Amino acid sequence: MSVNPITDDNFYLPDFCTPKAVFLLVIAAELLAIVLELAGSGAFSWTQLALTSLFIQWVVLLSAGLLCAIRPSMVSLSPSFTTAICLLVCLTVTSAFTLLAVFLITNMSFVWQEQNELLIRNNIIALIISSLVLRYFYLQKELLRQKQSELTARIQSLQSRIQPHFLFNSMNTIASLISSKPEQAEQAVEDLSDLFRASLDDASILISIGDEIALARQYLGIESLRFGDRLKVTWAVGELSPQTQIPRLCLQPLLENAIVHGIQPDSENGEIIISVTEAENLNLSVSNTLPGIQNKPENNNQIALINISDRLQALFDDKAKLVSRTYEIEDRSWYESRITIPIQQTEMVQSIRRAS
Repeated sequence: MSVNPITDDNFYLPDFCTPKAVFLLVIAAELLAIVLELAGSGAFSWTQLALTSLFIQWVVLLSAGLLCAIRPSMVSLSPSFTTAICLLVCLTVTSAFTLLAVFLITNMSFVWQEQNELLIRNNIIALIISSLVLRYFYLQKELLRQKQSELTARIQSLQSRIQPHFLFNSMNTIASLISSKPEQAEQAVEDLSDLFRASLDDASILISIGDEIALARQYLGIESLRFGDRLKVTWAVGELSPQTQIPRLCLQPLLENAIVHGIQPDSENGEIIISVTEAENLNLSVSNTLPGIQNKPENNNQIALINISDRLQALFDDKAKLVSRTYEIEDRSWYESRITIPIQQTEMVQSIRRAS
């Protein structure tokens, strides 16, 4: 059952109002009715099963409905108070339907137990089942929170390894611009500061695609000061949703890889093409010219690509992927790195992080 992402960290009760939750409750209630009927001392009776099933379904669904109605007011309560209220609701509904069933079935052909014994029996069953279910929800919440904590630590560890190698080159470029072009030098210092702030930020693992593109543009702005006309950059950005988020610093390391292994060793002019599109998947592609087929990045450096791939695997499992290839266009070697992330997976990760 889905957990409402707006809940408090200690609130473990799921939302029973969702269609999926109602379906699971109906199935679970029917299975319980079958088990109780099979465990009975008498012979199996379809009539008895139908009545037991009707009784349990009404108890379960009405209890779920009441808990759904009062759920927002319980968000700030401790787990023990939440559990006590849930058990009280379940036992109250069970008692009410037991008395109603006794009143309606008194004149039927088969005989039910005495009223007091039946109340005790049904309430004990309801207490045991409700306690087990609530315990399951609580452990599920704790497990989710533990997994999220481990995931956050792992992502932050991987992210902290991102140390842009262009630091000293950038500082030399800035130093050379201070006297001749102080405005460009000041802008380069601000861009460099933003990049390192993003690299060292442990508070936010995900970042909006717009902010990620902005960081990438700042990085390329610094590198353009160093390479000048040797570097040609082409952007192809489609229509993007501002709510779409990706792991922080996915695009910049790909650009750094393109600079280090494609543009820097090339004595001729080089080109980088960045493509960002969004449909069912979010696709980020970085293509760069190579100085020669023998200088493929995959033979020189895999650190940046492995780092990004590990972070994608930690967040999205096998749903997201990073692939790279070398190809030729008009006797020029190109290298492409492409990241693909399903949009639904990014929304799911955001919900889980907000819920934890």
